Amino acid sequence: MPLVDNFTKLLIRGLLAGLIAGILAGGVAFVLGEPHVNAAIAIEEANSAAGETAGHSHGDEEAQLVSRDGQRAGLFLATSLAGLALGAIFAVVANYARRITTMSGPLLVMAIALGGWLAIEAVPFFKYPANPPAVGDPDTINQRTWLWLATVILGLLAVTAAAAAAKAVSAHEFLSVRVAAPVAAFLVIVAIGYLSLPTINEVGDDFPATLLWEFRLSSLATQATLWLALGLAFAFLTERATKDADVAKKFALR
Repeated sequence: MPLVDNFTKLLIRGLLAGLIAGILAGGVAFVLGEPHVNAAIAIEEANSAAGETAGHSHGDEEAQLVSRDGQRAGLFLATSLAGLALGAIFAVVANYARRITTMSGPLLVMAIALGGWLAIEAVPFFKYPANPPAVGDPDTINQRTWLWLATVILGLLAVTAAAAAAKAVSAHEFLSVRVAAPVAAFLVIVAIGYLSLPTINEVGDDFPATLLWEFRLSSLATQATLWLALGLAFAFLTERATKDADVAKKFALR
C-alpha cells in the first residue's frame, strides 16, 4: 500500500525513526569507533609530546576544551540529533516521492534510505574517506570541508539521475534494462565527479595502516547503521499504521 498519511504524521514518524536510528548508530560508533579514536589520540599526543621536547610547544591554545569522557557522553546526543534531523528530511522526501511513484510505502522508504546512504555517505566516503585524529593538516581543513560538501552534492546528483533513469525505463520489457539504466547513470556521474575533484592524501607514512582502515570501516558501519535503521524503522511504523487503520475500518463497518 502506498503512503497515504498526511505530512504531519509522516514527519512525526520520521522523527521517531530518526531518533531510533541515531541511538543505534551511537551505539555502533561507541563500540566500534571509540577504541580506534583513543588509539589515534594516543598517537597524536605522543607526536605532540615529541614536538614539545624538540622545543615546539603550542601552549594552552591547543588545550582540550572537552574531556574524552565528555566527548563520549556527547556521542549519543550528537547521533540522536543527527538522526532527528535526517528523519525530518526523510519525511519531506517521502512526502514528495510518493506523488511521483506507485511503489508501496515500505518499499519506497527503503529505496529512499538506500539513496540517502549512497548520496550522503558512500559517494563522499570513497573519494574522501574519514580520517582519525592525528591525520590531516589543520591548514587545509576548510578546503577539505568544501570538497566533502562537493561530493555530497555529487552524490545527490548521481542518485537523482539514477532515479530519473529508472523512471524513464520503468515500462521497458527487459528487467536487465530497468536495472542497468539507473546503475549506469549513477556510475557515470560519480566517475566524472571523482575525476574532476582533486585527490587529497594527508596520511603520514608512519601512521598505522591497520588503525586507519579500522577507523574508516567503523565510520562506514556507523553511517550504514544510521541509514538502515532509519529506513527499517520508518517502514515498520508505516506498516503498523496501515494495519491499525485497516483494523479501525473493520470495527467501524461492524
